[in-house]
Amino acid sequence: MGVEPLWDFEYQQIRAFARKVLSSLAGQLPETQKLIVTVHGTGYGLDEDEAFESQLAGFLDAVESSDSPDQLDVIIFVERNKGRARRLQETLNQIVPSGTLDQRGGSRLLDAAKPETRERLRAVGYASASKAHVFVAMPFSDNLEDVYHYGIRNAAKSAGLLCERADLSSFTGDVITWVRERIRTASLVIADLSGANPNVYLEVGFAWGCGIPTILLAQDSSELRFDVQGQRCLMYKQIRDLEEKLSMELKGLNSKHGD
Repeated sequence: MGVEPLWDFEYQQIRAFARKVLSSLAGQLPETQKLIVTVHGTGYGLDEDEAFESQLAGFLDAVESSDSPDQLDVIIFVERNKGRARRLQETLNQIVPSGTLDQRGGSRLLDAAKPETRERLRAVGYASASKAHVFVAMPFSDNLEDVYHYGIRNAAKSAGLLCERADLSSFTGDVITWVRERIRTASLVIADLSGANPNVYLEVGFAWGCGIPTILLAQDSSELRFDVQGQRCLMYKQIRDLEEKLSMELKGLNSKHGD
């Protein structure tokens, strides 16, 4: 099944797509017992948990409305990135601790779930566009993956913010339009200037031009270019150090704005 161009394929569209997958199978391959799918949205910059939960919620929508194959027994998410697979497994374990959703006897799939879990899955995708998000400007490289997921993203998630970034290699077409829109609508831009990547500096400049609050990060002050040398920058050496400093910074911003 095809999807919209990536810059138009957001959380609500992911939820609708997942429901459509099961609905289509119900009509064309009603004998389907197992479905294997990839995770959508996480590979090009959307918030990892929000995108995954939107897709999961779309499947639940179809099943609970009896718009899925009658014999469907298992849905398997496949992911080649081992780190992402591990993180999403942890997210899934929080949503479905038992590993199984049972609809026997006419019960709804989430009846046994915690109230906060039910509410989250009822709203995810539909309400995602109204949630505050941070845009993270940083190079995509293996040595910075843990910096993003455990230093930056953990801090943003603790502050109640969706965390997004743009993987330029995943896009075809006008990626700059997508980047500008995510920055323009962001509550905050977090930029890691380590390595002096020109794309990161371009994104910071656009954020400044839009008046978006920006937090600058770097591992080594000697890497900072003259454009930002007069700006406050959080320096870090270890990921734990970054998470703590950034959490304090976000907490201070929330207090300043009364959130």
